[in-house]
Amino acid sequence: MILDRFRLTDKVAIVTGAGRGIGAATAVSLAEAGADVVISARTVDQLGEVAKLIEGAGRRAVVVPADLSDLEAVAALVEHARDAFGRLDLVVNNVGGAMPRPFLDTSPDQMEQAFHFNVSTAHALLRPAVPLMLEGGGGSAVNISSAMGRFAGRGFVAYGTAKGALAHYTRLAATDLSPRIRVNAIAVGSVATSALDIVMQSDELRDALEAGTPLGRIGDPEDIAAAVVYLASEAGSYVTGKLLEVDGGIQAPNLDMGLPDL
Repeated sequence: MILDRFRLTDKVAIVTGAGRGIGAATAVSLAEAGADVVISARTVDQLGEVAKLIEGAGRRAVVVPADLSDLEAVAALVEHARDAFGRLDLVVNNVGGAMPRPFLDTSPDQMEQAFHFNVSTAHALLRPAVPLMLEGGGGSAVNISSAMGRFAGRGFVAYGTAKGALAHYTRLAATDLSPRIRVNAIAVGSVATSALDIVMQSDELRDALEAGTPLGRIGDPEDIAAAVVYLASEAGSYVTGKLLEVDGGIQAPNLDMGLPDL
């Protein structure tokens, strides 16, 4: 049965930034596909709610509250997986982000912070994950990138640069870790999360965003979670080093940030 290829029965996953939005939807979807999940984010209450949903799907959740800008805290998630489950099969590097701002208001420190939070965190988790994955015969990693990593749009010089770097990191890591560990990324479009709510302050902006998307809607976190399940499972076993675009069909930025000319 083709659906069996999407099952993750008794696999073990780590999902960063799992307290809400894409990370939470991904953690729950992996559990529904059969995986036990180590979930981490800053907010304990949010993680607790996600853990309940994982357990409601009949799987085990390990909750690790942490500041994931701390690379040692990120790396420690691998030991949590080893201690709780004795194995690791899947890594989802979801934590990341950077606030849009004009070019001249983007300092070198903010550029470095964007790279740190979007790229260094991914490497900090995947590097120690590899030996534990190999003990079980191999594994899969999925990095959450962004459509802004391939488009040019005003206000995204830090965020877009970091996400573009994460996409290429994915290709390079996939080459280094083939054939036993697959590494892929998802270029996410506009998805209904709290981060998007910060940008969209009015119904007019939301309408413009939807109008600029060929599919005519903003994405749901579950749209991204479904893509993660595909890439992480046997259904995606012949895919590595690729950037899967889950963005509603956009071919250019679909929201004008309204920044003034220089």
